[in-house]
Amino acid sequence: MRRTTAFLVTGVAVAALATGVAPAAAEERVCRGTIGATTVDNLRVPEGATCTLRRTIVEGTITVQGDARLVALRVRVIGNVQAEGHRAVVLYRSRVGGSVQVVQGGAADVRRTRIGGDLQSFENARAQTFRANRIDGNLQCKENARRPAGGGNIVGGNREDQCARL
Repeated sequence: MRRTTAFLVTGVAVAALATGVAPAAAEERVCRGTIGATTVDNLRVPEGATCTLRRTIVEGTITVQGDARLVALRVRVIGNVQAEGHRAVVLYRSRVGGSVQVVQGGAADVRRTRIGGDLQSFENARAQTFRANRIDGNLQCKENARRPAGGGNIVGGNREDQCARL
């Protein structure tokens, strides 16, 4: 009976490959409002929305779209936090396994957060504050309308351009 089951399982796997059925991809959750202490795959804050995360675990990446606002309190992100054209990004006492990128948007406030990759702030129009973070990669700030504020950051790589003194 075991031999028959093994042939059946193998046959199903071969048939799935032959028909072009791909393995399931990680799901994306759209956030409007508040998500508490739960685990999600990837998370997207859609254009114009506000998303508040409290003790949420994100096993993938958080994407913040145009004119959207993200407030993440004690959140754990396995991947990256990527914001472009955002209204605001707030990370407080969180952990990000990858990088944090805020580009061509509004405000950013990252405090007491552990970042496994880089923290990058490029071409933002509003205040950028980076205080008391541990950044394993680089702290890079370029062409922001206001020089970013903050300090007390532990940076494993380089502190560059507008963030050289942070």
